[in-house]
Amino acid sequence: MLVLLPPSEGKAASGRGAPLKPESLSLPGLAGARGEVLDALVELCVADEEKAREVLGLSEGLRGEVAKNAELRTAGTRPAGELYTGVLYDALGLGSLDASARRLAGKSLLVFSGLWGAVRVGDRIPPYRCSMGVKLPGLGALGAFWRTPMAEVMPEAAGDGLVLDLRSSAYTAAWKPQGAVAERTASVRVLQSQIVDGVEKRSVVSHFNKATKGRMVRDLLLAGARPAGPAELVTVLRDLGYVVEAGAPARAGRPWQLDVVVTEIH
Repeated sequence: MLVLLPPSEGKAASGRGAPLKPESLSLPGLAGARGEVLDALVELCVADEEKAREVLGLSEGLRGEVAKNAELRTAGTRPAGELYTGVLYDALGLGSLDASARRLAGKSLLVFSGLWGAVRVGDRIPPYRCSMGVKLPGLGALGAFWRTPMAEVMPEAAGDGLVLDLRSSAYTAAWKPQGAVAERTASVRVLQSQIVDGVEKRSVVSHFNKATKGRMVRDLLLAGARPAGPAELVTVLRDLGYVVEAGAPARAGRPWQLDVVVTEIH
């Protein structure tokens, strides 16, 4: 099972280990593209703080993120699983998993990133600010930039097992499963169910979406689940207490769409 996660805007304030060693990152086939993005981002942030803030979409209060980006090559690092601190990662709670679940997380979780392309949760990276929606000078929109290198490395990373895609739309732009890989892919949408005037209404709510996805991954890891494909995943999630609505795609070469319906976060 390969689980595709988005990063989070929330990150640990600083690294605490040795500086970045690009050659140590997973998916070495992305090394060249990572170097191009890193060079472009650092050059932008060193040369012109105001332009960098505009390109990165940073408010005045986040001006300090430009300086962090300028020092990416020498800044301290943390495992990616510790670096990201948003709602999904809080619910996932990697640090409180038992040893078996942590090992499974290290093998199964892949975090997409505008800067790194994709990293595993054990890869050591410095705090940074660069979303997939950014258009870097000389490279253009990062979602489009990453498509070619991702297309080369992701089929091998996916292997012949289930791909559980929990990414947000900005990050799906960098890689979309094709062919046989797509048929083994399950994309999840979280819907909040509410009864209004006696009628059920469903909606996508950001907090419910992120928190539920984090909790769902945690439950799968703690259960040691290794579903072979989307249909088996549906069974496993239902056994874990989730309300899941799903059906096989109408056409071959398409991913499954799973709706997880929640009324509250627990």
